[in-house]
Amino acid sequence: MNILFIHGAWMTPLCWEKFAGFFDSKGVRWQAPAWPYKDAPIETLRAHPDPNLAGLGITEIVDHYDRIIRGLPEPPVLIGHSFGGLFTQMLLDRGLGAAGIAIDSAPPKGVNPFRPTVFRANLRILATPGGWHKIIQPSFADFQYGFANNMPQPEQRAAFDRYVVPESGRPFFQSAFAMFNNITRVNFANNRRAPLLLIAGSVDHLCPAAMIRDNYAKYRQSTVRTDFKEFENRAHWIIGQPGWEEVADYCLEWIQRL
Repeated sequence: MNILFIHGAWMTPLCWEKFAGFFDSKGVRWQAPAWPYKDAPIETLRAHPDPNLAGLGITEIVDHYDRIIRGLPEPPVLIGHSFGGLFTQMLLDRGLGAAGIAIDSAPPKGVNPFRPTVFRANLRILATPGGWHKIIQPSFADFQYGFANNMPQPEQRAAFDRYVVPESGRPFFQSAFAMFNNITRVNFANNRRAPLLLIAGSVDHLCPAAMIRDNYAKYRQSTVRTDFKEFENRAHWIIGQPGWEEVADYCLEWIQRL
């Protein structure tokens, strides 16, 4: 078994350190490639983000992972978080991956993203003049609300300081206006893709459980195995907040059952 982790926005591969340690302890091979222009130490990304990051969009990121996966000796199991969950679904639709797990996934086209908490969590980014062409600096208040809303403030601050980096604004605009483009399109009726597990956190503000359930319902058009699991009292930072072990263990058990 080989795992390929795909991180989401505001993050780097470091966000997978707990999951990576868990899979290491089980003897499972893994890798966690960075998005383009984000393969650098956290301090460097914060102080001197690559100017090319400003033009990075969803298609470029998915193509980047496409090339990596096609270069591997065997298809990996894809595990993505947030935007990484969306990219996991898109890559499976391309016929890549032995299986996929999308954790707190951003929505593909056709899944309604307009929920009150989602709007609030992304408002600052979408209201940034010219944000489509800019590198957006992270806000601790946004991280508190969008990622770690049910965690004590000291834990919120510790996670923010360790993991969060500036981000391209483009993917947020592409996702928010998906009804006007096909950038995030997934063929939900694709019967040739690999199995998929969608995971939701019950108190997630950024990718609410109701949105993930709607995403899951779209796959009823397909005969390929598609599963859904909701974890109680988990926010968007489900891969790092206390209790992450239960999520990682469920992922491994699901893969083994395949």
